[in-house]
Amino acid sequence: MAKKTPEQKAAEERRYVAACGAANAEELEPFLTDPNQGIRATAAMNPDADAEILDRFANDRFWGVRMEVVGNANVSEVTLRRLLEADVRKRGVVHHAAREKLEERGAVFGVDGMPRDEA
Repeated sequence: MAKKTPEQKAAEERRYVAACGAANAEELEPFLTDPNQGIRATAAMNPDADAEILDRFANDRFWGVRMEVVGNANVSEVTLRRLLEADVRKRGVVHHAAREKLEERGAVFGVDGMPRDEA
């Protein structure tokens, strides 16, 4: 892999700052497709990210970005439930973090490790 040029490093630094300073979903949207997963994770942890943009960040292929979605106070219950993995063999840190946050919010889980929907 080629070393980054000073210009590339400066551009990344500007994007990190912009991801931290974004004040709404419109300003965060460009970071959904940023080539740097660290910048996407930074955008997902932004306290001004709303539930809708966080749900979109939850689609990221990298678990680190999805973990930041789970850790964001504005993440919706719907998004947290979507991040759960029904297949026990595929459960990882994202599933366990989402489960923990859902339990903190009052969700009850069954023996299968998935939330019970109380009627």
